[in-house]
Amino acid sequence: MSSGGGPVNVLLIGGGGREHALAWRLKQSPRLGRLFVTDPQNPGLAELGTPVDVPVDFRQPFRLQRFCDKNSIGLVVIGPEDPLALGLADALAAPGRVVFGPSAAAARLEADKAWCKQLIRNASVPTAESRIFTDPEAARFYVESRVLADEPALSKLVEASRTIRDSSDRRRFMSQQIAADPALAAVYAKRHDDLPVIKASGLAKGKGVVLPSTLGEALDAIERIMVKLEFDEAGRTVVIEERLEGSEVSVLCLVDGRNIYVLEPCQDHKRLGDGDTGPNTGGMGVICPGGIMGQGDDSLLNQIQAEIIVPTVDAMRREGIEFRGVLYAGVMLTPAGPKLLEFNVRFGDPECQALMVRLESDILDLMLATGTRTLDEADMRWSTDRVCCIVLASGGYPGRYKTGVPIGGLDAAGKVPGVVVFHAGTKRDNEGRVVTSGGRVLNVVGRGVSMAEARRAAYQAADLINFEGKTLRRDIGAAAG
Repeated sequence: MSSGGGPVNVLLIGGGGREHALAWRLKQSPRLGRLFVTDPQNPGLAELGTPVDVPVDFRQPFRLQRFCDKNSIGLVVIGPEDPLALGLADALAAPGRVVFGPSAAAARLEADKAWCKQLIRNASVPTAESRIFTDPEAARFYVESRVLADEPALSKLVEASRTIRDSSDRRRFMSQQIAADPALAAVYAKRHDDLPVIKASGLAKGKGVVLPSTLGEALDAIERIMVKLEFDEAGRTVVIEERLEGSEVSVLCLVDGRNIYVLEPCQDHKRLGDGDTGPNTGGMGVICPGGIMGQGDDSLLNQIQAEIIVPTVDAMRREGIEFRGVLYAGVMLTPAGPKLLEFNVRFGDPECQALMVRLESDILDLMLATGTRTLDEADMRWSTDRVCCIVLASGGYPGRYKTGVPIGGLDAAGKVPGVVVFHAGTKRDNEGRVVTSGGRVLNVVGRGVSMAEARRAAYQAADLINFEGKTLRRDIGAAAG
C-alpha cells in the first residue's frame, strides 16, 4: 500500500496514554476512514474510536485477523511492547494491509536484553560493560565482589559462605550472620555510588531496572527479580551492567528496513521524585525538544545515529531481520561520548504524547510509509513550539496503589490554552465517573513558544486535576527553562 490514495481504515491496539495520543493524531488525518480500538475502557480512546467487536487475545490472533478482513483494515498500529514480542505484527500482516510495528524477531531488541547486548557488542555499538546471569547465586557473588576489596569483614563472610552449595541455605546463613553483626549490617547498608545497574532481561513494563545505592538494595533486587520473579519470566535472566554517568536522552527513529528518520529529541524523567530521586518508573514526564540535543546542535544527534542506530539496524539485517517500526534508543551522554542504555521497539510513553503534539505531518501517511519501505518519500514537519508533558500518577506508584479513585477537574484542565490531556490509566465506573485504573493515570501536555511557557500551561492544567493520592514531579523541564 502506498502513502497516496483513498481513506484507510485503522485498527489501533493498546489502551494507554501513548495509544490515546496516537488516536488523537490519527483522527486529524484527512485519509482516515474508520478508527477501531481494542481498549475502549480508556475514556479518551472511547471518544475517538469504535470498539472492536471480538475478544482480544494476543496469543490467539485469529479473531483479530478475521476482524481485519471483515472491516477492510488497511493499517494496524500496535502500540505496546507485549503484543509485538508475541508476534502480533507477523500474524496480522497481509496483502493490502500494513502493520506499523516490528516483527517478533525484531522486537527481541526490547524483549530480550541479554540477546540485544550480544548483538550490539558484536556490532561495536558503544554501551555499558555488562554481564549476563541466569543463576541468582552467581549474580549475587558478582555484585558482592564489587565491594569485597574495601570490606574485609564482608570478604570473610562471602568466602565462608562459598562452601554452602544450596542457595537458600547460603542466603539463610548470610542473613543470620548479618543480623548478628552490626558491623556487617553496616557494610550492606553503606552507600556506594558505583554499584552496577540490575536489569530484568525481559519485558517488565519499564520497572525492571534497579539502580541500587547500597549492597543490600542490589542483593534485594536480584532476589525480587530472579527468585521471587516479581516480573514473571522476564526476570529469569538478568543483565548486570556498569553504571554510566551523564545526561540521559531519548532518541526515537522511524525505520522502514532501509531508511531511518530520526524524530525530534526528547528527554524523559524516569525517577519518581524531583531531582531524579526515588525509584525508577515508566516515566514521570518528558520535554521535547529535550536535553542537550534540543539546543539546536545536530552534531550529537548525527553521532548517535552513526554510532548506535545505523550499526544496530545493519547488524539485524546481517541476522536476517528487517526492522520496520519505531526504534527507540535510551542514550547516556557520558564524558566518553554517547552510550546506549537500552532499546525499545515502539513509541516511548510519555515521549509519544509529546511528539504527537509537536508533529505537523500526517501520522497515518508516515506509518504507511514506514510499513512499505517508502520513508524516504515521506513529508516530515514539526512545530517550532516547545512541549512539556507531566505524568499524574497514583499514590504509591510504582509500588502498590489504589484504583477506582474518582478524578475531578478534567474539563477545566482541558480548557487551559495550549494543553492536551491524554488518558493513561483511567476508566469509567458504573456511575459514569472517570476513575483511576493504573499507576500512571493522566498525561498533561502543555505547548508554548518557549519551554517556560509550555511548563506554565502544563502545570496550570495539572493543578486543576484532582484525585486522592495524586503524585507528580514539579521539576519536569525546569533545567530547560
